[in-house]
Amino acid sequence: MNTLHHTSSPPGPLNPSPGNTTDHLNPFHFAIKDRIEHLSYPKTFALILITSWLLSTTAKWLTNGKRKKLTVPTWGYRSWFEPTLLLQARFVMGARQLVHEAYTKMPNMPFVLKRYDADFLILPIRYLDELRLIPLSKLSNKGANVANLVPEYHGITFLLTNNLHVEVLRKKLTPELWKFIDSASSELSHGWDISLPLAQLSTNGNDWVKIDFERTVRDLVARMTAKVFLGDPACRDETWLGISVDFSIDLFTASFTMKMFPPWMYPLVALLIPARRRVLKQLKAAQGIVGEQMRKHASLKEKRAQADRGEVALTEEEAQDTLLDWMLDHGKGDEVRVEEMSARQCVLTLASIHTTASQAANMMFDLCEHPQWWGVLQEEVDGIAKELGPPGLAGGGKDGGGVGVKEWCVRLEKLDSFFQETQRREPPIMLGPQRLAQQDVTLKDGTCIPRGTRVAFPMLEHQMDPQTYENPNEYDPMRFYRKRHGSPEQIHLHMAGQTHPNVLGFGYGNQACPGRQFAVAEIKLIMARMLYEFEFKFADETKGRPKTGYINEMAMTDWNARLLMRKRVR
Repeated sequence: MNTLHHTSSPPGPLNPSPGNTTDHLNPFHFAIKDRIEHLSYPKTFALILITSWLLSTTAKWLTNGKRKKLTVPTWGYRSWFEPTLLLQARFVMGARQLVHEAYTKMPNMPFVLKRYDADFLILPIRYLDELRLIPLSKLSNKGANVANLVPEYHGITFLLTNNLHVEVLRKKLTPELWKFIDSASSELSHGWDISLPLAQLSTNGNDWVKIDFERTVRDLVARMTAKVFLGDPACRDETWLGISVDFSIDLFTASFTMKMFPPWMYPLVALLIPARRRVLKQLKAAQGIVGEQMRKHASLKEKRAQADRGEVALTEEEAQDTLLDWMLDHGKGDEVRVEEMSARQCVLTLASIHTTASQAANMMFDLCEHPQWWGVLQEEVDGIAKELGPPGLAGGGKDGGGVGVKEWCVRLEKLDSFFQETQRREPPIMLGPQRLAQQDVTLKDGTCIPRGTRVAFPMLEHQMDPQTYENPNEYDPMRFYRKRHGSPEQIHLHMAGQTHPNVLGFGYGNQACPGRQFAVAEIKLIMARMLYEFEFKFADETKGRPKTGYINEMAMTDWNARLLMRKRVR
């Protein structure tokens, strides 16, 4: 018998003798214990807040003493006496104005903006190419972007330690882009009749029907991405489709809400956010669906090897090639555990659905605000349809009666330009690309970026600068089309999805969005079909275009915006 389990400690304040349990206890201990036990809920809440603040402040004080500090000026203080906490609070809802003022009054100069959880070093665009060459180990977009989602409160901390979800996009999706786009297009056709209110639309085009356009696009994109990420039958599982759409909304809602408070309040604020609780439930529910697909993958491994040797034939469902299959074949350790893999699939839907639907919604809002461009875009779509067949058949191949999506998409040059002009004026984030300094970095001109600094560029201001674009405040959807056709050398440039110092919506350099070409193709497919089949206008034309809102530097479309749609009469 192990005698260590029976070793007793001598009586003392922490180990009173059995016969004298109170004599050795400090009376102060009883007083504190009694007060805590009788605290009301509001007082308990306040006590936890104060304790969290003290711990956070102490940790920051101890850390700051060991780190280098930024030496560039901070923008936004109203006076020498304004507390930093108030400046950070104003950034939550006033970031758009603060960024504009700093960019205007400190042209071509670095400056610092203070968010509750981070100090942003905003660099002029001239530094963009230098930072592009700095490796991820020193300046990481992953560290910056993932931190915006407050991963420790949403069960997605694995995003900070591995890149399997990024590698699958770079090594599988992009090299085989058009194969996957054709597959997504077939699922778009399946979901078209389900997600759109076609039964309510009269064939003569007289009846207008109110529609939540962004939500509709989310539903369509959810189906398309599920086909590529998970394959059949998950892509038609209503539970999974619901998770795909709701997870992106709830995670952004929860993250944005938490970022409106100082980090020392996160433990309490997190408990009060319904969207966060829904996120955790969605991650749990996803495990059942993704886990089933993982089990099928494992059971088919030997049969697929036999099929490769020509020994057996696979059914269409067994032969499908998905991104999940690639991740399971190339993942290691925890990456292929069902808990992490299912959460990773949810994160992939977040990246693919939310920003894609927001971009499509902004494009439609711009088109309704500038209806003179309907005819230009519809003429382009109609012309291609006469030669290649309707966009609804694209990707169907010979069985579907249409051509591949690639032939359709590459000819949508005016729609491509329209895409870029909307993205120029309505990027998904004001400050980007963003990087997190993993170690101290010194730039060529001596500018020091201390470890832990959040680095960003004034993307929106740069893209609305007269020195960047002529008449930047004018909505000119053919701006990039003219650039492409300005000379023969430019014909393959100025295209949506390409990175350029003046077009930063998808990032820049080797850390640009790895799935951007897939997103562009999805949006082109959806918008081409919308233009071919329907007409749209604002539900309330007196209000005009729905306004973009900002929480910190993040842009948000108006989720309450509604459009009217009707069938197009030819």
